Amino acid sequence: MLDETAAGVFTIAVTPFLPDGALDLDSIDTMVDFYVSHRCTGLTILGMMGEAGKLSADESEAVVRRVVARTDLPVVVGVSAPGFAAMTALANTAMDAGAAGVMVAPPGNLRTDEQILGYYRTTAQMLGRIPFVLQDFPLVTGVQISTKVILQIIEDCPTCVMLKHEDWPGLDKISMLRAASDAGARRISILTGNGGLFLPEEMGRGADGAMTGFGFPEMMADVVAAHAAGDMDRARDIFDAYLPYARYESQPGLGLAVRKHVLAGRGAIAHSTVRAPGGNLNPAGKAEVAALLARQSARLATL
Repeated sequence: MLDETAAGVFTIAVTPFLPDGALDLDSIDTMVDFYVSHRCTGLTILGMMGEAGKLSADESEAVVRRVVARTDLPVVVGVSAPGFAAMTALANTAMDAGAAGVMVAPPGNLRTDEQILGYYRTTAQMLGRIPFVLQDFPLVTGVQISTKVILQIIEDCPTCVMLKHEDWPGLDKISMLRAASDAGARRISILTGNGGLFLPEEMGRGADGAMTGFGFPEMMADVVAAHAAGDMDRARDIFDAYLPYARYESQPGLGLAVRKHVLAGRGAIAHSTVRAPGGNLNPAGKAEVAALLARQSARLATL
């Protein structure tokens, strides 16, 4: 079961599709093996970049069962939904299949602190003993969750064991949460997103690792390991080698296509298909990625 000690790299897994848009179950196996071989400590599936909103309930269940059957790593399942019935149904299915916990983002209609607190109190009640991750991603959800509200959720909901921190700018939020836990508040795991773009700084502020789908999970694993060893210069050197590509992958609206193109090129998945609505890289984009990766390999050779 997922708990407050979770750390390392929980990769946000893509969902592989065949060229016709059907689920590619065989690629789920190779994808999981790829993430394991690149030193991920956990997997998060059916996230926003996992195209969860494009899947049917049956497809979501099929993905969960296939991933969990393939690995012993802890698997977190995104169960965000407009209503609690769909959320709890998928959460219970995921836990019955062997998942470690679930992740819940706030619905976009929440506006006040009391509405946010009420939503997560009800979430904890509906999920029962299932541990959950609070996904704080205001750039997508439109819901601003203050540090004060997060701390109140942590106090009121013992099954909230992790924050997926994806606020931007949000480094001060990590510092404030860690200062609060140092002063006696319950300490939960903090894993960070945003494509890994701020990982060295986030680790320096007190994050426990990353939960994002960057196409080179080994970068995140190496940065986390270097930080744990107290070698921040090496952590930054590793990060810097990947930064030009990370910038390219972070493009709104195109980032998932870039990521899937790279993962397909690395053998993690058979096809780079993004299910409609969504586009794929054109020849110019593929050439740009190739140039970025060639220069990335040259930089890595010097480390």
